[in-house]
Amino acid sequence: MPELPEVETTVKGLNSKVLKRTFVDVWSDWGKIVKKPKDFEQFKKEIRNKKIKKIWRRAKNIIFDLYDGYSLLVHQKMTGHLLVGCWVLDNGHWKPAEKGPLNDPYNRFLHLIFFFDNGKMMALSDARKFAKVELWKTDELLNSKEFKNLGPEPLDKSFTFEKFKETLKGKKGKIKQVLMNPEIIAGIGNIYSSEALWQAKIHPEKNIASLDEKELKSLYEGIKKVLGLGVKLGGESFSDYRKPDGSKGDFDTERKAYRKEGQKCQRCGTKIKRIKVGQRSAFFCPNCQPFD
Repeated sequence: MPELPEVETTVKGLNSKVLKRTFVDVWSDWGKIVKKPKDFEQFKKEIRNKKIKKIWRRAKNIIFDLYDGYSLLVHQKMTGHLLVGCWVLDNGHWKPAEKGPLNDPYNRFLHLIFFFDNGKMMALSDARKFAKVELWKTDELLNSKEFKNLGPEPLDKSFTFEKFKETLKGKKGKIKQVLMNPEIIAGIGNIYSSEALWQAKIHPEKNIASLDEKELKSLYEGIKKVLGLGVKLGGESFSDYRKPDGSKGDFDTERKAYRKEGQKCQRCGTKIKRIKVGQRSAFFCPNCQPFD
């Protein structure tokens, strides 16, 4: 699933490509991908002639604020990613009009295409069709339960170490699961929680209440480091995620623990281990990240 760095990368790419553009039409072969309104034809009618005022991110959500008080929300879920370019219909299949990164096989699962006033298109490629698209009144979205319950943004300047400690105060559970809870901290998933814990030398199963000041400081710095680097390098693309131009992100060159099972730890040479924490895989170095 695209996490904070991938979603932030997508937002940056979209801002350079479709900001101030107007939706003129939309196509889908899977109308159920639009959750609000549930009737695709109604969505199609409502999105037409709406102009994009602002594109921003909250947690893993991409939000297009429109000039008439509406907002288009896209959550890419597990395998979705937004692409911008031009496609042509060839024997019932959409194919990129030109050679380039949009021809990457992971970009071929097009289930929703928006058409803009300048002839460009924005497509949602989603192999497993789990992504969701919703059209909201902006004030209702901002006051929705889902948005109000989201935790602080870890890359915001306001997210200081003191704020981090305050956010975790009184929380219970294994640190890996706590980091991945969007109601505690927004945007951190499986990849970057494993990477941050490796940076901080903290075992993923450690109870959050057992972490001392030094460990919390190391974890805070680890989170800031891996998320910042992830954004700088355009996200992680070892799996489905691609940037809006169809190309891969470069964070893979910096990955230290996630999906490194059986490989040598870059810090001490011990083999990276994988365990299950709350039904999700956790990758760590048993030497650098001891449980005791």
